[in-house]
Amino acid sequence: CSKPLYFYLQVYQLLTDLKQQRKESGKTKQSSGQQNLNTIMYETLKYISKTPCRYQSPETVREFLAAMKDHKLTK
Repeated sequence: CSKPLYFYLQVYQLLTDLKQQRKESGKTKQSSGQQNLNTIMYETLKYISKTPCRYQSPETVREFLAAMKDHKLTK
């Protein structure tokens, strides 16, 4: 069973959000809680980077959404 297309869009958004969060977290002193969060972010990024969303970019997402617009998909 293949995953629905919107799954990859959501995973791509998660990937970009985690990368941004990781950049920002490196600028401050790390508490033990922050270190745990960094480990979770690292493991999540490592996993997501093995999915097809690693090939996505903002341009490909925009192109996909534009191509799907005429189909009036609801899910």
